[in-house]
Amino acid sequence: MTRGGREKDRDDPERKCIATGESQPKAGLIRFCAGPDGQIVPDVLGKLPGRGIYVSADRAALEKAVKKNLFTRAARQPVKVPEGLADLVEALIVQRTVDLLSMARKAGEAVTGYEKVKDWLVKGTAATLIQAIDGSERGKTKLSAPEGEKGFVGCLTAGEIGLAFGRERAIHAALAAGGLRSRVVEEAAKLAGLRRQAGGDDGGETAMKDTKNE
Repeated sequence: MTRGGREKDRDDPERKCIATGESQPKAGLIRFCAGPDGQIVPDVLGKLPGRGIYVSADRAALEKAVKKNLFTRAARQPVKVPEGLADLVEALIVQRTVDLLSMARKAGEAVTGYEKVKDWLVKGTAATLIQAIDGSERGKTKLSAPEGEKGFVGCLTAGEIGLAFGRERAIHAALAAGGLRSRVVEEAAKLAGLRRQAGGDDGGETAMKDTKNE
C-alpha cells in the first residue's frame, strides 16, 4: 500500500520525491509545476502543463522541500514558493476529497447517518467506513470498519463530511465498492499525510482504525 492509499502496481508510473529521495507510485505524491511567472503551483489533478516536481503527500516532506529550497533545485531555475504552501495543498486536497465523496453520493455509492451506515455495514454493502476526526469517540466505537487497508477513513472533519452530503455536519459515512471509492480513499490518504503533525499524529487515521464512529 502506498501513501496515496493505492496498492502498488508495477504499471503505476513512479516518481521521486524531491524531499525524501524515495521513488513511489504517483498516487502517493503531490505534483507541482512552475508557472510562467516562476511561481510554484500545486497540481492536485496532475493535469497542468510543464515539468512535474513531486513531493510525498506528507506535511514534513513538503515543509522540508520549502525550507531547503528544493523546488528551485528541482526546477533548475529560480522559483517563488507561495506563503503557507502546505496549508494551501491541504485545502486543495480537502476540496478534492469532498468533491469525490459528493460524486459518490450522487451516484448512490455513498450514504451518511448512523442508521444508514450501520445498515450498509450489516448487509456488506459498505466497503469503506468514514468517520469524522472530531466526532464523539464513544459513538464511533459502535461501528466497525470493513476489513482491509482501504476499509477506513478517519482524517475528515464532521463539517467536511457534511459538506459532501449537503448538510452542516456528518459523523459517519460509508462507501460502496467501485471506482469512486478508490479515488476517495486515495485522496483521503494524501490528506492524512498532510494533516500529520509532529509526534506522529496522522490526523486520526491510525488511532481511529479500531474505534469506529458514533
